[in-house]
Amino acid sequence: MLDFPRWKRIWLWVLTLAAVAAAIPSLVLHNGGRWPAQLPDPVVNLGLDLAGGSRILLEADPRQVAQQRLETMEEGVRDALRQAEPRIRIGEMSSAGGRLSFMLDDPSQVDAARDLIEPLTTGAGLSGQRDWTIEVLDGTRFVLTQTQAGLAVAVDQAMDSAKDVIDRRVDALGTREPTIIREGETRISVEVPGLDDPEALKELLGQTANLEFKLVDQTALPADVAQGIAPPGSEIVPYAEGTDFAGTSIAVKRLGGIRGDSLTNAQQSFDPQTNEPVVNITFDPVGGRRFAQLTSENVGKPFAIILDGKVLSAPNINEPIFGGTAQISGNFTTETANQLAISLRSGALPVDLTVIQQGTVGPELGADSIRKGVIAMLVGALAVIVLMTVTYGRFGIYANIALVINVLMLVGIMSLMNSTLTLPGLAGFVLTIGAAVDANVLIYERIREERKKGRRVIAAVENGYKEASRAIYDANVTNFIAGVLLFLFGSGPVRGFAIVLIIGLFTSVFTGVTLTRMWVAGYLRRARPTDLHI
Repeated sequence: MLDFPRWKRIWLWVLTLAAVAAAIPSLVLHNGGRWPAQLPDPVVNLGLDLAGGSRILLEADPRQVAQQRLETMEEGVRDALRQAEPRIRIGEMSSAGGRLSFMLDDPSQVDAARDLIEPLTTGAGLSGQRDWTIEVLDGTRFVLTQTQAGLAVAVDQAMDSAKDVIDRRVDALGTREPTIIREGETRISVEVPGLDDPEALKELLGQTANLEFKLVDQTALPADVAQGIAPPGSEIVPYAEGTDFAGTSIAVKRLGGIRGDSLTNAQQSFDPQTNEPVVNITFDPVGGRRFAQLTSENVGKPFAIILDGKVLSAPNINEPIFGGTAQISGNFTTETANQLAISLRSGALPVDLTVIQQGTVGPELGADSIRKGVIAMLVGALAVIVLMTVTYGRFGIYANIALVINVLMLVGIMSLMNSTLTLPGLAGFVLTIGAAVDANVLIYERIREERKKGRRVIAAVENGYKEASRAIYDANVTNFIAGVLLFLFGSGPVRGFAIVLIIGLFTSVFTGVTLTRMWVAGYLRRARPTDLHI
């Protein structure tokens, strides 16, 4: 227990000093100092309640949700009737007026068609209504209409999904503690600490990241495309700004493509031939098979890569693409390619969100409240330091040094993680201080008991650390489980408290047990005392 070879002491000091050094930029910058630009500057972000941040208010258009449901139902109906045995043939399908209508070629197949279409409709929440009504007019014409109850449920689900996507984009590591709440039926408020420029937040959230791969309709005449006229079953899509064909459009097949909801990963990279920034994407097994089938069946044909309704590129399929991977190019910069990769990884927004309000948010707590909170923490820490010194002497000084290093390491690790510190996080700091001191109290009291039993100094210290460590580890494992659950199921400030708690558990055990044991071992080896004043 007290054997610390030179390599181990060096390793522990290197680890300690590295974590402490990471805390220096935060201490300097948050106290009004300047930090050299050429040096790394990991910094702990201050939360909305301590330093404010940026806020934007987003709004969705329910009509877009209705249009998406209409297209999904159209594709579902076509597939269901096409796969029927015998196949049910229909005439041209119309979606005019927000309703889906079509006519059967064979009136005797009406009942069979209804049986196939009805499973595509579901109950609209607890309203008792269906999300679609199915009518048969003139014996052969089907008319499918969305119910208000069904549309309301779809809008609510879309907004919940959008809120989750925004959270993943803004808080990819779970350490920024944004405040994301729904306001009304179609609005989402987003507040992010540490961002003084709302435009950066607007750019990140304004991109829907709806990625699609669709076949180009080669039968479309260029003159018709220029006038916005598409062949039946196709649609006109413009090229994105910054591409070689910006300002023009192409016609693509409306159905039968692949959507980006089957992506599992997206990473910014560089094209090995041109060295231009690109985005490499990976599909899940189902999406990979569909992509392989699409490219296998259409070798030699162009297909369009469409992002948020704009064509990035329309390359030819030279050969089947297997393996479930693809590359997206489009005159990206490194920054825009990385931003697109983040958006694709976090998922596409189910509906476009329009920024209707943006601005900055001031700190919720006054400067006086912050100052008093810091003073309270410092006074408490000072009282603990005095108590430990008076009670345990030299060993208490070791505990106090470990306490200071513990706080610095905690700040340093949070800086490296780019974490956000809020008022609940400060409470986590206080709890960490108490936990660190509590570990040393257990150890020292156990050493006292061992000395009272008549054990020699070294044996008493060894048994004291060994026996007390069991209780310390058990208590910290319990706290760790509680912290993980708070992080997984909490949000905002609750997560901030959980992060400080979890990191503090590791740093307090490291400093309060490992470092103090190393110092005590060094003292016993040098002084070889015959008694301990503890």
